[in-house]
Amino acid sequence: MTVTWEDLGWERVAAGVGRCRLPVWDCTIGLVAGEGAVLMIDAGSSLAEGAKLGAQARALTGHRVTHLALTHPHFDHVFGAAALPDTEVFGAVGVDALLTRVRDREELREDGVRQGLAAPTAQEAAERLVPPGHLVSGEWTLDLGGGRQVLLANVGPGHTAHDLAVLVPGDPEVVFCGDLVEESGEPQAGPDAVPSHWPAALDRLLDLGGEDAVYVPGHGAVVDAAFVRAQRDALAARFGVSR
Repeated sequence: MTVTWEDLGWERVAAGVGRCRLPVWDCTIGLVAGEGAVLMIDAGSSLAEGAKLGAQARALTGHRVTHLALTHPHFDHVFGAAALPDTEVFGAVGVDALLTRVRDREELREDGVRQGLAAPTAQEAAERLVPPGHLVSGEWTLDLGGGRQVLLANVGPGHTAHDLAVLVPGDPEVVFCGDLVEESGEPQAGPDAVPSHWPAALDRLLDLGGEDAVYVPGHGAVVDAAFVRAQRDALAARFGVSR
């Protein structure tokens, strides 16, 4: 029997492209299926969550996750990565050092616990953090086979110093925004945010996708270009950034 996106609680965004919203922190996970290759976008907040996502990806596509793109280095997006073995991991330049340094791992662990993640779960995930083996400084095209190509774009800084977006060409085009865009609440600007550059990062997202693209936030419902543009203007006003 064929498993559909809806059967597993995923939302089909375009042909071969879907996303799910994880419980607790409403974090978005993306999935793009090629021919024998599968890209996952972010990995969840724990090793158990990452393993579950990997199993769902195989059920939906018939293949294991072969590529993983980390949109930014926050615990709810990266802690599940180690549960996806033999995966090529991509991230923005600089995120590898952050996920390797002991003090940064400890800060991620502490942040997870502050946000409600069980301490042993956070400790295990922090100890097994997987830094990207492929670093994107500008744009990187992935060929997933079967005519499916995906563009990884280093569009930050903004929400963090290391923001990566994913463009999936097609009809419609789909842009996975990470937490540069949030729909279910006001965009969160923590101590690692770079507010002065955030509106410009959203301009780059809009340049990537264009007016008719579907934009998938890091948290919340799928939005359109008008929403991204309005959030860009709100961030510029909030942080006093001249455009």
